[in-house]
Amino acid sequence: MTAPIPDQASNSGPMAALSLRGLAKRFGGKIAVDGISLEVPAGSFFGIVGPNGAGKTTTLSMATGLLRPDFGTAVVHGVDVWQHPLQAKRLMGILPDGVRLFDRLTGEQLITYAGLLRGMDRAVVAARVGELLAAMDLTEDAGTLVVDYSAGMTKKIALASALIHAPRLLVLDEPFEAVDPVSATNIRSILDRYVASGGTVIVSSHVMDLVQRMCDHVAVVARGRLLAAGTVDQVRAGASLEELFVQLVGGHSHTEGLEWLRTF
Repeated sequence: MTAPIPDQASNSGPMAALSLRGLAKRFGGKIAVDGISLEVPAGSFFGIVGPNGAGKTTTLSMATGLLRPDFGTAVVHGVDVWQHPLQAKRLMGILPDGVRLFDRLTGEQLITYAGLLRGMDRAVVAARVGELLAAMDLTEDAGTLVVDYSAGMTKKIALASALIHAPRLLVLDEPFEAVDPVSATNIRSILDRYVASGGTVIVSSHVMDLVQRMCDHVAVVARGRLLAAGTVDQVRAGASLEELFVQLVGGHSHTEGLEWLRTF
């Protein structure tokens, strides 16, 4: 079984929230991303899956203006990210993986700072901060320094900061990592409503079941290359996404040996 890879180059148009063309990045002698082209339809909940080291974070960093590509282009709602970075970044909310926050601010101050940094009216920012804190179940911790937050709380306050300006495109790198099940359910509800209202969400993850339940489109990336892309049903073709993923990516290890673990 081979998952479909649509002709991305012929599919661009006004309905594309994000268009990647031939993105490539090398670090020394290692090719991290090898000419990825991908089309993300506007209004979609798009999952990007791949094993650790597949190039997901590098691809999203280049797509959102955090890392300059060696080759290729990234276009957000018709705006080239690297030719017009300020205009493009106004359209995006980004939750990067592993990027440090200004953690000597309180949670409330961090979201406020994110809004004011984008030139928003202070009264509008204040109203939205309260709503975001409540939605993330962080109202009681609004005055706590972010450095003292748990990993899950930090993820939620970073997501709130990405949402403050009501972007047209949300790019979330491992947004549910270290988030408890109740908070994850609340976040999914927020994102579902955001997509239903016309926004676009891109989520990277290596949790296949989560992506299969949450997303309507998916791309499989491994070794810096795009292996499959399309709607979730198209890509998995009757199998589970995890089964398809293992088949495409490979790497299933044999479990013979380890007899010393069976001596009890």
